[in-house]
Amino acid sequence: MKCKICNSDTTPIFKAKIINKYDVQYYECPRCLFIQTEKEYWLKEAYQSSMNISDTGVLTRNILLGLKTSLIIQFLFNRKGKFLDYAGGWGIFTRLMRDIGFDFYWFDPYTSNELARGFEADLSERYEALTIFEGFEHFQNPYEDLEKMFKLSDTIIFSTTLVPKPTPQPKDWWYYGLEHGQHVALYSKESFEFIAKKYNCNYYTDGKYMHMFTRRKISKLLFFFLTSFFGFLLIPLVLVTNKSKTITDSKSF
Repeated sequence: MKCKICNSDTTPIFKAKIINKYDVQYYECPRCLFIQTEKEYWLKEAYQSSMNISDTGVLTRNILLGLKTSLIIQFLFNRKGKFLDYAGGWGIFTRLMRDIGFDFYWFDPYTSNELARGFEADLSERYEALTIFEGFEHFQNPYEDLEKMFKLSDTIIFSTTLVPKPTPQPKDWWYYGLEHGQHVALYSKESFEFIAKKYNCNYYTDGKYMHMFTRRKISKLLFFFLTSFFGFLLIPLVLVTNKSKTITDSKSF
């Protein structure tokens, strides 16, 4: 099987039981260390619900990602610009960011917008930055999704957990997501560096979970600081300098 990122020959590394039902082969690329599954024949069953039952951290995650993204926007981009939450689920993140004061819009082709209605994105526009959280690991064909996203913005702020080194066995790493079967693409830092080179952009990371592709050149140290817990010391500045859209949004309908 060819690597979906760099097209190198992959190596079978283990089989694991998905959804307590299917024995699935996993492959690792020796060049970029990307991990992918065999052809994803079980996904219709895995996506019977758009949110997997084990994702109990969805609200806490959105709050923390909202704070970190606010810092990135505040200090690295035009905070008065328009932003897009891609694969935005029920609209939790879009609503949170508008409540902070950023002009965010929602898009998700698979999930109903419940919390950010009225703020659906116009996909004919370009955006200051695009966010996508807990999305990359779901991509069956990563470059198809990347092409769509880069047409909308030169900056993609995203989250996914990097594969630890050495590569863990299924029982030793929760992020394989065996119980729900939705995580079919798992990335290393090398995987993302390869993607960045392909798209002629820069890759920034906190080394674990928070990442960014952008055609802008910024300080790696600054990105690392803003996405660390030390960055939270600057949150009061974000809240003071941005006016919440909660009330104005409610009056716009």
